[in-house]
Amino acid sequence: MKQNSYRVIIEPDENNTFHAFVPALPGCHTRGETFEEARRNIRDAMSVYVRSLQADGEPVPEDVGVEVVKTLALAA
Repeated sequence: MKQNSYRVIIEPDENNTFHAFVPALPGCHTRGETFEEARRNIRDAMSVYVRSLQADGEPVPEDVGVEVVKTLALAA
């Protein structure tokens, strides 16, 4: 069985909840009341998303992006 790894972004939102999404899987989004809930929910969302693609005979995208975090010094 082939395994794919995907970058998952989880961000706090304006409702004091968390939004999670997978850039390589367009439209694969979810949310959670806590960070951990969003993490569990995105795993489920990814599974449903990929199984749906497979059931429809569509190719499953691979994550070819690179995540880079930069720190900027801001003037006070």
